Amino acid sequence: MLISIIIPVYKSSRTLVELTHRIDKVFSSIHNSEYEIIFVNDSPFWMETSDTLKKLAAENFRVIAIELTKNFGQQPATLCGIGFAQGELVVTMDDDLQHAPEDIPRLIEKAHHDAVIAKFRSKKHSGFKRFTSKLKGYFDTIVLGKPSSLMLSAFRLFRAPIAKFMLKTNTPYPFIPALLFSITTDVVNVDVEHYERSDGASHYTFGRMFRLFSNLIVNNSSLLLRTVGYTGLVIALLSFIYAVIIAYRALMLDYAVAGWPSTFTAILFFGGMTLLTLGIIGEYLIRIIATSEQRPTYFVRNIIHSDGCLNDMVEKEPGK
Repeated sequence: MLISIIIPVYKSSRTLVELTHRIDKVFSSIHNSEYEIIFVNDSPFWMETSDTLKKLAAENFRVIAIELTKNFGQQPATLCGIGFAQGELVVTMDDDLQHAPEDIPRLIEKAHHDAVIAKFRSKKHSGFKRFTSKLKGYFDTIVLGKPSSLMLSAFRLFRAPIAKFMLKTNTPYPFIPALLFSITTDVVNVDVEHYERSDGASHYTFGRMFRLFSNLIVNNSSLLLRTVGYTGLVIALLSFIYAVIIAYRALMLDYAVAGWPSTFTAILFFGGMTLLTLGIIGEYLIRIIATSEQRPTYFVRNIIHSDGCLNDMVEKEPGK
């Protein structure tokens, strides 16, 4: 049985060598299993990373280093690796050693399920990142229909057919959990440890987290549009009630109605709501246009094998 280990790489170098050695050691104790390690370089102009991957691919015939043409993000880079994977099982993990290769056998033990996701007993992240992770988990449940008891992470295992089905959805804004739950609900957790970063700081900035969150909310649901619609309905209802109250006071009680302050406030409020609504609709339209143009999720510059072969400027689309 061949197992593909997919590792998106962004500005890493020292951890990659240790990660490769530890994966080799893990699989040396697993009988009747072959494996391949697919590094997807999402920081192609970071020379230290490129040089390290070239060296690893040259020294280890199990290593394939795929270099993208630019930074596309973790989700597209992961899908790129899935597109090249040949294994019956596909494992994805991070490049910073916070996911331990020694836990891969625990995922494999439950490989009779369509997907197995590592559930960390205690995350070694900052308080802010833990908070945003919990918030996103809440929206995952609302938008994707994910069971509230199921935890998501980038350390996971897919059966090959499930992994390949993800490539069938052509979107320039992929979100892997959404792709997964659109295919299957046979997803389980495995408890594992989460470790401190052994080198450098996280590159998952607030901007990157926000873009990932927007992919969840905008591309995989109509939540924003529905929220704006319901808000408009409530405001319209309240405005009608307020208009009736003003008319009653003016006609029946001869009550002087306030002039420009209330009018000015109403104009600002409704003008702001209108601009917000147009902005949300515009974001949906931008993404619809990008999808209708069938823009590839990623472009591959080089594929580096142990024989030193470099295939220059290879265009690779999901599922093709």
